[in-house]
Amino acid sequence: MALDELKSAIPDFAKDLKLNLGSVIGNSELPQQQLWGTVLACAIASRSPKVLRELEPEAKANLSAEAYTAAKSAAAIMAMNNVFYRTRHLLSDPEYGNLRAGLRMNVIGKPGVEKIDFELWSLAVSAINGCGQCLDSHEQVLRKAGVDRETIQEAVKIASVIQAVGVTLESEAVLAEQ
Repeated sequence: MALDELKSAIPDFAKDLKLNLGSVIGNSELPQQQLWGTVLACAIASRSPKVLRELEPEAKANLSAEAYTAAKSAAAIMAMNNVFYRTRHLLSDPEYGNLRAGLRMNVIGKPGVEKIDFELWSLAVSAINGCGQCLDSHEQVLRKAGVDRETIQEAVKIASVIQAVGVTLESEAVLAEQ
């Protein structure tokens, strides 16, 4: 199992990450599609080749072809949106918020899976990329659709652990090269 291999690669000083990785994936109460779509989108967003290599096969095995593509689409579109909307929000001139974005985002309207799943994956990626405006937007859509706070928090926990594992493994790889 790739998850076990990934956990075994985590150094002892990051034992909490190892335990949390097993917990947020292995003990998740999310339905399989929400869980593995979140895992895949976050593995992509983590920018860690090792994390993506280890988690992608299991995600692919647990997702339909449509959900697999949609999770990758969520990571891709949010990579763009998180930079754009975070920048708009951070600029001190509020007039940027009145300008037309002019960026194509068709996949958000027609993701190929249940909108709730795509929104959850987009929220998790936005947590990794640190876009407060996108987090608020996706959280509001999810809450209006009846998704509870615990489900939303579960996706954020998955995002935070996958990101931390990616940072830890990539930094250790760099240090090992010295």
